[in-house]
Amino acid sequence: MTRREELALSAAGLCLIGACYGLARFAYGLFVPSFRDEFSLDATATGVIASGGYVVYCVAVLAASVLTPRLGARGVAVTAGAFATAGTLTIALAGSTPALVLGVLLGGASSGLVSPALAHAVAHRVASERQGRVQTVVNAGTGVGVAIAGPIALLTRDEWREAWLSFAILASLATLWAAVRVPGDRGDAPPTGLLPRPFFPPGSLHLTVAAVLAGAASAAVWTFGRDLMVAEGLDEQGSTVAWILLGALGAGAGDLAARLGIPAAWSGATLLLAGATALLAVAPGRLATASVAAASFGAAYIAVTGLLLVWATRVHPRSPAAGVGWAFLVLALGQAAGSSALGAVDEASDARTTFVVAALAAVVAAMVRPTARVSPDAPPRRTRG
Repeated sequence: MTRREELALSAAGLCLIGACYGLARFAYGLFVPSFRDEFSLDATATGVIASGGYVVYCVAVLAASVLTPRLGARGVAVTAGAFATAGTLTIALAGSTPALVLGVLLGGASSGLVSPALAHAVAHRVASERQGRVQTVVNAGTGVGVAIAGPIALLTRDEWREAWLSFAILASLATLWAAVRVPGDRGDAPPTGLLPRPFFPPGSLHLTVAAVLAGAASAAVWTFGRDLMVAEGLDEQGSTVAWILLGALGAGAGDLAARLGIPAAWSGATLLLAGATALLAVAPGRLATASVAAASFGAAYIAVTGLLLVWATRVHPRSPAAGVGWAFLVLALGQAAGSSALGAVDEASDARTTFVVAALAAVVAAMVRPTARVSPDAPPRRTRG
């Protein structure tokens, strides 16, 4: 693959990740107030709907891990984009709560399908010395999608259906681009099973623990962050601006983190995640503080997920799609468990204590680094360049 082809793959992958994660999955939290009014939802119902997205995400990750080596990266990536388009369009047209739920589930499935497929494409088509950089640039699409969703939400205001229709159009364009630029071959590795083989090669235990802790730590901001800002006096516009900053700075973090090497970058990114989470607990009702905290969290979260992606491909060089699928599966499980546990902490004490607990989880995650046997700063093998 030439440098120009690598650039085209990186750009198409970044846009598809942005559509699946930033629009079809994470934009749900931006519109919860509108959904509550339109569909008469209480806090419990909105939480259950969000949890359903996590469950479908986990199932889709496992499916992508199995199907990608058999069908090729392009087929699974385009399917992910089709799910993102269908999900956002379903929400735009939703006339009832079941339709809203269906749209959220389709969006969750799209994000679960897309990461293993794109990781497989990069691992098998990009030269090994450039794989880490391309993987993290593609993964930064989450930040791009989040940053795009915010301005659209501000422009459409109460016309939330128009916002989601815009998301559907953007998702369809990203899907068409992926259909052209993502390689269609299966690569040179044999198809893997439901889980990576070998299931626990050297370094995989550290990868698993790190992913679970990072997921649990990030759950506070993703699940309760905007509600905390609004509850503490920040208006809807101010909290949306903070959300935009979360995505905007996150979009440029992956490549910088990759340059530092995984062990040092992992500790730095998770400690930044901890600091941003704690800072939001200090003064969530002040726009300046909330904006700095959200921007720092976004940069840290994109770096963390990008590093997990590269870490997984190096722990599982023979089955990168399955390895990335496993890492992102346990990350999502950590987020789901973290949301429930932090919700219980919130009920027992207060929201700010919840964020401090999440910050402590991120500090613990910083201590779990790649083992020496993984050789995290050296590529596992040379692929076709």
